Amino acid sequence: MGNTVASHEHSRIILFDAVCKLCCGWSRFILRFDRHQHFTLCSVQSEAGQKLLIQCGLATDNFETMVFIQAQGFKTKSDALLAILEELPMPWPLFSFLRIIPKSLRDSLYDKIAFNRYKIFGRYEQCMLPSAKDKKRFLE
Repeated sequence: MGNTVASHEHSRIILFDAVCKLCCGWSRFILRFDRHQHFTLCSVQSEAGQKLLIQCGLATDNFETMVFIQAQGFKTKSDALLAILEELPMPWPLFSFLRIIPKSLRDSLYDKIAFNRYKIFGRYEQCMLPSAKDKKRFLE
């Protein structure tokens, strides 16, 4: 996959489940700490999110992973999480040390949390909408 997924204007897109309370918390975390506004957020439930999932060859009805799309490709699960943290200001890049843990173990833990996220953290009845202040940070 090349530049066809992430346009030049939106070169770092984070796809997240907008009804998941954990995922919405993650998006608020990104909005707070991405001071240079490197990332664009996009709900997997949105039309744009669905198109991006299709372009990545991912399921459009089963949202068990966050997706981080860059011009050179996309990452999912723990690779996506760590790649995003590495691009945030300090101290978040320090978490890249977690790459020493084998990917299979990292992704296994990620999968357990993702599978149980609604039970543990809850879900919203409808997709959360960005505030007027943050609207420009979201892909519509």
